Amino acid sequence: MRALIGRLHRYAGLATALFLSLAGLTGSIIAFYHELDEWLNPELFRVAVGGNTIPPLALAERIEREHPRLFVTWLPLDHEGGHAVEMGVAPRIDKTSGMPHTLAYDQLFVDPASGTVLGQRQWGACCLERKHLLPFLYSVHYSLHLPGQWGIWLMGIVGLVWIIDCFLGFCLTLPARANGKTAIDDEMMHTSGAAGRSFWQRWRPAWRLKRRAGAARLNFDLHRAGGLWFWGLLLMLAVSSVSFNLHEEIFEPVVSAVSPLTPSPFDTRGERAPENMLEPGIPLATIVANAQLQARRRGWREAASGMFYNPLYGIYGVRFGRDHAPGLGNAWLYFDGQSAELLGEHLPGAGSAGDIFHQLQYPLHSGQILGLPGRVAICLTGLAVATLSITGVIIWCRKRRARAVRRVRHARPDAAASSMA
Repeated sequence: MRALIGRLHRYAGLATALFLSLAGLTGSIIAFYHELDEWLNPELFRVAVGGNTIPPLALAERIEREHPRLFVTWLPLDHEGGHAVEMGVAPRIDKTSGMPHTLAYDQLFVDPASGTVLGQRQWGACCLERKHLLPFLYSVHYSLHLPGQWGIWLMGIVGLVWIIDCFLGFCLTLPARANGKTAIDDEMMHTSGAAGRSFWQRWRPAWRLKRRAGAARLNFDLHRAGGLWFWGLLLMLAVSSVSFNLHEEIFEPVVSAVSPLTPSPFDTRGERAPENMLEPGIPLATIVANAQLQARRRGWREAASGMFYNPLYGIYGVRFGRDHAPGLGNAWLYFDGQSAELLGEHLPGAGSAGDIFHQLQYPLHSGQILGLPGRVAICLTGLAVATLSITGVIIWCRKRRARAVRRVRHARPDAAASSMA
């Protein structure tokens, strides 16, 4: 059984090593996405401090008036002094052709004092230009920047294999039985003296790096001990990656089989094709006023801090509370974009066990649940993912070379015997 587990671990690791290395390295970077994006692009994010500013809703109306081919799809409502207002935008329908206008961007950065557009970009555009770098790395992280759903599905499958491999790798670290019939590792560990020792005494070496060891042993210990020390975080990242990339295909059916998931307004509406998208029929200010009224009726104390409009569903969402706050995330209210009818709400910590498990996925994956310490932990775990993938490939290469040497040595006596005959 152990040999089978070892082979499965080897094949799973080799199949996912490149993908997990990319995901780990990019994930370490985007753990501080907003800070790095602002540091790289101060001309987009920074403005002079002080002076009067235009309220966000009035600023959005002004942008739509001055750029009639677009409408605002994302708007922060809690402007931070010294920062530009980052707006999401989408093209309106061309009344002549019946198709959306062509826009080369979906983000605008606007000076809140003057209403001047400081810059624009297409989120996720390729490749390494300074203003596109962080969104591009984010896209690579979850989809390899492949078109359509292909990259999302591929990385979801990688996550699924990763979940299985977490348990395979864990099993391979377990110590030999006290009678010494099996070994921790067929090449790196031995079972002499195992009898009479406790389970922890026999397992403890798997958690350590051997001092003054050679490069091969150090690489092996990094792979094994690193996998153990980060095991819980690795499994959490693997599960949450499946929840994002294979939500409808895997995550939702599995979780629903254990605990029901409450449908969101997006679940009850079919997604439209881009050419059939719905432009908003209700002004942003009307939606925000309606949302604030509904929040007061629910006794919510936090103010509205942001809003979006999704033209593929025709749904407005209004967020309450500070963005990126520690915990399970923000409360949301959802409204119909044509009638302003309240469609539903999202309240962190509310709902079934399945709902709460679902709510946990993004805060855990991003580290947001613990604030800055959580993001630091995710950054380090991303580096660990890349390290484990690389050290695993090195172990495989070393063993492969060793097997090749053994085959050559076995072949030489046979060849010598043949020549003597």
